Amino acid sequence: MYKVAVSGINAIDNPGPGIGIAKGIRESGLNVKVFGLAYDAMEPGIYMNWLIDKSFIMPYPSSGETPFINRLLYIKENYGLDVVIPALDAELPLFIKGVSLLESYGIKTFLPTEEQFKLRGKDKLTEVAEKIGIKVPKTLVVTSYEELSQASNEIGFPLMVKGIFYKAYKAYNISQLNSYFNSIVSEWGYPVIVQEVVTGEEMNVVGVGDGEGGHFGLVGIKKLWITSLGKIWTGVTVRNQPLLEAAQRFVSEFLWRGAFEFECIVRENEIYLIEINPRFPAWVYFSTGVGVNLPGRLLKAALGIEPERSWDYEAGKLYVRFTDDFVTEISEFQKVATRGES
Repeated sequence: MYKVAVSGINAIDNPGPGIGIAKGIRESGLNVKVFGLAYDAMEPGIYMNWLIDKSFIMPYPSSGETPFINRLLYIKENYGLDVVIPALDAELPLFIKGVSLLESYGIKTFLPTEEQFKLRGKDKLTEVAEKIGIKVPKTLVVTSYEELSQASNEIGFPLMVKGIFYKAYKAYNISQLNSYFNSIVSEWGYPVIVQEVVTGEEMNVVGVGDGEGGHFGLVGIKKLWITSLGKIWTGVTVRNQPLLEAAQRFVSEFLWRGAFEFECIVRENEIYLIEINPRFPAWVYFSTGVGVNLPGRLLKAALGIEPERSWDYEAGKLYVRFTDDFVTEISEFQKVATRGES
């Protein structure tokens, strides 16, 4: 039996990818025990014992590499741990930096390199898009109010204002622009990205690169309905060839290793790259549901088992997210809150 830890089990209104990953690896055909890595005793995944066999509270990534890695080594020593599949952006630098140490203790991962991880920066999108032959919305990098004003004059309203890694807001006037700029700078610092708003159909591709220029499958979707927090609520599979070919060129050009999400706006025959996420998205179970079990394939790659590479899927399959309820014992919460594990 393989013991696999998955993070991002915060299945809330702004859900992490962990529950979708857990469902995928349970359907992988491998004999697995799934551990959940949580940051708060209230994360719903902790109590979903039909998917998560045991859960552990992790130190926040901001506490640094040593306590974070030590917690994983505690799990390994006391319960066994074969593979970790991190699902949250804030954790990934610690995992990437700690890959060699984790592997020396027998904990396997399948992650992008540090250089590949840097490609997620919004200031890198133009470089990525040029190399793979697609477009990006007009983008300016600013570090002052003067540059912000110049950028808004050059691009015009409405426009997007974004942190280099996190946060994105649509500003319709100078007052909103200044407010969002201040918010991003106070939380994430400089630089700030100011970007043209491009209209079209929002399409994403999820995949797993093999690290050698190939991949273990791709699935393309179109967003039909998103929440106020920007999460897909309903979507449909698409086989937009230019989009899928662009994703393949991305994997090939940058020798991408591990999970990724490729976010684009498609307008007629033009593809605009909006974002690259270096991990699975919250909707990753959609790929499993249409026959391309990407979490299961990533797990196999981490274990050194050659995954399937076929990725034929049917266009027009509908993805629907829904809310649900269940009742459990308060003693479970008390155990997690006091002991840090369930």
